[in-house]
Amino acid sequence: QVKLVESGGGAVQAGGSLRLSCIASGRTHSTYAMGWFRQAPGKERESVAAITWNGDGTYYADSVKGRFTISRGDTENTVYLQMNNLKPLDTAVYYCAADLPGPLMNWKNPHRPYNYWGQGTQVTVSS
Repeated sequence: QVKLVESGGGAVQAGGSLRLSCIASGRTHSTYAMGWFRQAPGKERESVAAITWNGDGTYYADSVKGRFTISRGDTENTVYLQMNNLKPLDTAVYYCAADLPGPLMNWKNPHRPYNYWGQGTQVTVSS
């Protein structure tokens, strides 16, 4: 079993920055792709970003391109989401997910059966 734990959420004003972290533990697979999703109250889950197991490929939702950066840590079990120029519309619970290798465009679909999910971390952006 694999456990994903997110951290780094919080409350910031519009224009501010946050860095989310996700650490995978347990029987991790060295080639897992990892990514981030978010869900705001009353709205459907949406994709945010994803990255290949070795960091050579990334995917970003149009709504976050140019503002968010996804990266892998020194170990393949860690992924970060640097969020700059945050907007009130970015307010949501952010979830980390891990999945076996495949086309990064698959991560556009937030409803696929991804292998593992974290418990989520709240991001609140005030105007």
